[in-house]
Amino acid sequence: MRSAVARRRSAQWMAYAFLLPALAVYLTFVVGPILVSMYYSLFDWSGVSPRATYVGLQNFARLMGDRVFWQAVGNNLELMLLSILTQMPFALALALLITKGLRGMRFFRTAYFVPHMVPTVAIGILWIYIYDPSMGLLNNLLGELGLWRWQRGWLGEEATALYAVVGTMAWQFIPFYMILFQAALVGIPQELYEAASIDGATGTKAFRYITLPLLKGTIRTAVVLSLVGSLKYFDLIYIMTMGGPNHASELMATYMFKTAFNQFRMGYGSAVAVMSFLIAFVVSSTLLYFTQFRRED
Repeated sequence: MRSAVARRRSAQWMAYAFLLPALAVYLTFVVGPILVSMYYSLFDWSGVSPRATYVGLQNFARLMGDRVFWQAVGNNLELMLLSILTQMPFALALALLITKGLRGMRFFRTAYFVPHMVPTVAIGILWIYIYDPSMGLLNNLLGELGLWRWQRGWLGEEATALYAVVGTMAWQFIPFYMILFQAALVGIPQELYEAASIDGATGTKAFRYITLPLLKGTIRTAVVLSLVGSLKYFDLIYIMTMGGPNHASELMATYMFKTAFNQFRMGYGSAVAVMSFLIAFVVSSTLLYFTQFRRED
């Protein structure tokens, strides 16, 4: 009896030993920075000065009336919606295409996935040249088609800057969701389609009554990943527009970075970071509740 209890305890301690390195990394690089940001958000501090003035919740009170921050929040929410509408349908269509078993699909599967393998900095620079108002590929193509009225300074106009970056993001992330949907499509038994074809359900009917219902779990996962990623997105926006022009493409992450590291207002930037974390936490928790926990109930 004692030997069984000793073996059980030994196994538990062994499990703890294996979990300890991952837990240490998580506490150091995830939980730690969050707590430090919460601490710094209570101070008026430049980030470089050895002196910091305690101001309590004044940074958060100022943040409540910050027009630029709330514009960034609105841009993040718009980015979430646009990411779903642009990335999910195209990714699913490509996944359906490459699972058809047509000749040459192996090449196209690789070609479609290439944008996701390119570094974000390279993608940003590439699309800056594509959107260039005078020598860019997009405006030149519109000119060749006779659509001169559609030509724009895509990244330099408030009305189009955010949408231009959304297009670039779609080009980058559609391949990831394509592979996700493809893996789910491969797992659908072919017998279901064969039985449906006997009953006359082919094409769009088979997609509506077989493919789409069996993809609900994968679609739900993809939507969660897209929404959470949109709330904390930073790099491509900062590379292509830096949040401009006139904050038209500003996001919470870019505003936090510029406030803390460009303007040297580390205390206020930490308050922006904390508020961004809280908004992302509330949205993610609400989404998980309605898509996962409530579904299980």
